[in-house]
Amino acid sequence: MRIAVIGLGKLGSPLAAVLADTGHQVIGVDLNPAAVGAINSGRAPVAEPDLQQRIESAGRRLRATTNFAEAIAETDISFVIVPTPTGPDGTFTNRYVVDAVRRIGAALRGGDHYHVVNITSTVMPGATGGEIRAALEQESGRVVGRNLGLTYNPEFIALGSVVRDLLHPDMLLIGQSDHRAGDVLEAVYRQTVGHDVPVQRMNWVNAEITKIAINTFVTTKISYANMLAEICENLPDADVDMVTTALGKDSRIGGKYLKGALGYGGPCFPRDNVAFAAMARQLGAAADIAVATDAVNHRQVDRVVRLVSRAASPGAAVAVLGLAYKPDTPVVEESQGVMIARRLVEAGFEVIITDPWAMDGAAAVLGDTVVAISPAEAAVAAAEVVVIATPARAFAEIAPDAFAEGGRRRVVVDCWRLVPESVARIATVIRLGRSLTSLNADAAASA
Repeated sequence: MRIAVIGLGKLGSPLAAVLADTGHQVIGVDLNPAAVGAINSGRAPVAEPDLQQRIESAGRRLRATTNFAEAIAETDISFVIVPTPTGPDGTFTNRYVVDAVRRIGAALRGGDHYHVVNITSTVMPGATGGEIRAALEQESGRVVGRNLGLTYNPEFIALGSVVRDLLHPDMLLIGQSDHRAGDVLEAVYRQTVGHDVPVQRMNWVNAEITKIAINTFVTTKISYANMLAEICENLPDADVDMVTTALGKDSRIGGKYLKGALGYGGPCFPRDNVAFAAMARQLGAAADIAVATDAVNHRQVDRVVRLVSRAASPGAAVAVLGLAYKPDTPVVEESQGVMIARRLVEAGFEVIITDPWAMDGAAAVLGDTVVAISPAEAAVAAAEVVVIATPARAFAEIAPDAFAEGGRRRVVVDCWRLVPESVARIATVIRLGRSLTSLNADAAASA
């Protein structure tokens, strides 16, 4: 099928590449000439695992332009995947989506070929059938459901695994104006992901609610697991992994995202949870669970800083390993590692940072308040206390000798329980989610 992808950012570029690589003819559209130039030169505009390979594999089936009219005239469906920033009230704003839709509508005016406009950006419930539809109909001179289709189809993907998530979704969620529009969109995906992936087709508002509800339910699982981890830390012989593994075997619960460690971060989960609570307030409904989830998440940084303060001497050098919000991405938005580093600086520690992907982004945020050192072994060797803030494979593979460099016995705050027992024999390892009663007793005795 002939497809336009509007927006060639962190999510749009992988989407365009995956669609083209699986056989569709794709035109990417972006007002940023650099992103367009990168695609047309066969280069990935953003850093994302497997993206460059998909662009190369797609070959001539993928190109890009800054010209909306050109792209829409040559395609049957357009995927709008542009930012929806959080507004002052905590909900998402649609200004970039509406601008894109207006441009699409203007390109469609006067033509007669059927076109489906698919909103992939996450929007608040009521947005697709509200100002987005109104803008599209006004600019195109058409009526949605007659000679124009409008669908809402958010992706369930995470930075660092976008390509994989696009190719292997748990389900396809389609909010449709009518069956014809939904059929066109489903046909696109069937060529991309096959026929075994289940599809849920519904009206716009139900799809909009479903998207934000799924993300906030996941954040609830994360915060619940972290609550369990904190409880286990205060009970003799307790181990959160033993507890959550058993919980996950119950089919009513499931094991995904049930890992007691640090809080959630990134560009989606924190803001989705806040937006869900804001929406409920505006509707006069209660969102107590979402509010509690957010509160638990904010408490995780304090937990780690308190542990470091107990274990380290005043002003000690503390290495924070992991500044991205998750492994395999340079994104530091709402990163627990960055927040921990900032709080440690405020507490008077000398902070060292390291990350295989996100050093530049973290350094831009933290400035000269920290010292950036790589590789991770060098950061460990320069520190008295080490905090492992992301479950990156590189941190699990640090040579044990690094923790004994200079003959010092280091303290390791292992938030994800990554380091092997060989490290525990030469360093004092504090594992979040496992009993800290001996540490608590030591702290009480010295008080």
